Amino acid sequence: MKIFSSRLKELRIQAGYTQQQIADKLHVRQQSYARYELGTGEPNLDMLVKISQIFEVSVDYMLGIIDY
Repeated sequence: MKIFSSRLKELRIQAGYTQQQIADKLHVRQQSYARYELGTGEPNLDMLVKISQIFEVSVDYMLGIIDY
């Protein structure tokens, strides 16, 4: 999930959000969200879809299946 964690952090920074702001949108603790960016935790499918919707990208992009 290294691609996922790096893309997640990159998208968050590009969008100008803090980790806390994204965690609030996802209704999780900031520490839980931080683990996604660090690659030490993985979101379940529902959370992955929510994350993709927030950043308006596909799940395939988030997972590194496609590059656009």
